Amino acid sequence: MEKKNNRKNEHVSLAEHFYQDTHQTDFDHLRFVHHSLPETGTQKIDISTSFAGLSMNQPIYINAITGGSTWTKKVNEKLATVARETGMLMASGSLSAGLKDPSVADSFTIIRETNPTGLVLANLGGGQTLENAKKAIDLIQADGLQIHLNTPQEIVMPEGDRDFSTWMSELERIVNGVDVPVIVKEVGFGMSHETIQQLTSIGVKTIDVSGMGGTNFAQIENYRRKENKLDFLEGWGQSTAISLLEAQSFIHSSEILASGGIRTSMDIVKSLSLGARAVGVSGHFLHSVLKNGVEETIVEIEQLKEHIVAIMTLLGAETIAELQYADVIISGAVKDWCEARGIDYRSYARRNQLRS
Repeated sequence: MEKKNNRKNEHVSLAEHFYQDTHQTDFDHLRFVHHSLPETGTQKIDISTSFAGLSMNQPIYINAITGGSTWTKKVNEKLATVARETGMLMASGSLSAGLKDPSVADSFTIIRETNPTGLVLANLGGGQTLENAKKAIDLIQADGLQIHLNTPQEIVMPEGDRDFSTWMSELERIVNGVDVPVIVKEVGFGMSHETIQQLTSIGVKTIDVSGMGGTNFAQIENYRRKENKLDFLEGWGQSTAISLLEAQSFIHSSEILASGGIRTSMDIVKSLSLGARAVGVSGHFLHSVLKNGVEETIVEIEQLKEHIVAIMTLLGAETIAELQYADVIISGAVKDWCEARGIDYRSYARRNQLRS
């Protein structure tokens, strides 16, 4: 199990090593139209939201990051402290290590110990059994279960899975067999309309499209490979912005979440304006607690909330739902993708006219 623990440490250290605070993402190809009379004020803005039956006082949560070693236990304790002090939901890293090796289970249970009354999601990878799903939920007394899909990472990972033929059937068993809500997420490779259709067909109601732009697990696993690198897969997938546009026909029938490359309040509001119920952040919060510490990370999150309120005020949106009427200009590579996939990008520029 030592080798597995070393892999967990490598994932976190490499995520931090490759972290870029400023670089262009597809969110830069989305621009709000400014209207000079928003007819509201900051005191009227409500940034609360809910998904999977879980209510939150802000639309940000800490997405799955780590666990499985002594060092990652310390990281999870810091993140859980941030979650407790800011009232944020937090997802654990993949609990498979804790299920296989009880000696590292405390690197996950520390989340619930640190934040006993907060909202916590257990996390497992695709292909896991219903039995393991129930064990993962019980281990950290989770309020929900997050199943991550990461086939490109597995292909690049030297010790990764190569057979994904049972993932759909196992996922369906989990959705129908656990007593908590199930959220299915990607790990930074994005989702297509077709993938979301597959997930909804087996009863998945809450989906995190988690696109490119943040932690790049193909890059991380390539770095770990000693030979025969698959660096051609480091650009594989769709961005978060594009994935949200792919999800548009499911916005009202399902609960869509966004993550992947989210760093600023503007990224968050743009995601919400494209229909996300809430926005998950992992790499940026990991970087913040490692570099700046818990207290500064808490201050940053409180500032993020204030900035979200400011942007929503300018857009005249008093609730998260009303952000879907904000006018958005779509340009560049995102526009090109829309044209190729038959997505009416022009309609987003005049959504404000649809307000009743």
